[in-house]
Amino acid sequence: MVRMSREPNLAEMIDAFAKTFTAAHPDITDAHLAQKLVFNAGRLAWRNREQGLEVDQKTSVSDVVTQADRAMEHFVATVLENLRPDDGIVGEEGAARESKSGRQWVIDPVDGTYNFSSGSDYWCSALALTDAQGVNLGAVHRPAMGYTWFGGRDHATTLDGREVEKLTPAGPETLSLATYLHPSSIADDDVRAAWQKVAGQFATVRMLGAGSVDLASVACGTWGAWMQHSVADWDWFPGKALVEAAGGAARKVTAGGVEWCIAGNPQVVDRMEELLDG
Repeated sequence: MVRMSREPNLAEMIDAFAKTFTAAHPDITDAHLAQKLVFNAGRLAWRNREQGLEVDQKTSVSDVVTQADRAMEHFVATVLENLRPDDGIVGEEGAARESKSGRQWVIDPVDGTYNFSSGSDYWCSALALTDAQGVNLGAVHRPAMGYTWFGGRDHATTLDGREVEKLTPAGPETLSLATYLHPSSIADDDVRAAWQKVAGQFATVRMLGAGSVDLASVACGTWGAWMQHSVADWDWFPGKALVEAAGGAARKVTAGGVEWCIAGNPQVVDRMEELLDG
């Protein structure tokens, strides 16, 4: 009698890979760990998409989650539980652990899930490490381009290991604005008015739907600035770390009844804040 071997399911494969990753990196630094986690989560998600995705709606038809989101978050959380057992964890899809060290990893292994599930290449894997002083470091990997951005409090922002040029002062009239405004916000007079006061000052506007890719692109000078309201920590902290480590500014400002996250070179961020406060 011939016994047929059973193909391992996705959860089993992710657990096995997390175990192998942990064993191979017992003494890894935070900087290298962050970069390796986003790289591997992004590449695994890419392969999973090629095999077909199960897509579920969360709050709306454009707010979706796939099995890749959940599986890659499980991979990252498992590795962190093994290698950083005293650190806290918070993830978009529910990963959570209290911190004993005062540090917390904020993870979003598939940012831009609507794009990801639709076949677009404008998505990424992102994470940040926070502590009592704020955001310590951030890492973003965009699988389609092979790019990995990394930077933080003690690390100048790099793209694939090479330091990016520091952000130089410039006003909105010469820059692009990367942004996002959900149709429900477009229909809200106060929110729309606040957004238009800022967006109308820029040379051009780009709305592509993956906040951490947008912010990483601001950090390296591809986009000029970024603006979005009601942003979750996992969509804000990784890019905030990159922008600040590149000599930029990243702030929160309340206007139109919502809290806006704005980022870019210090001059343009000052101007954006003035417009929102005006």
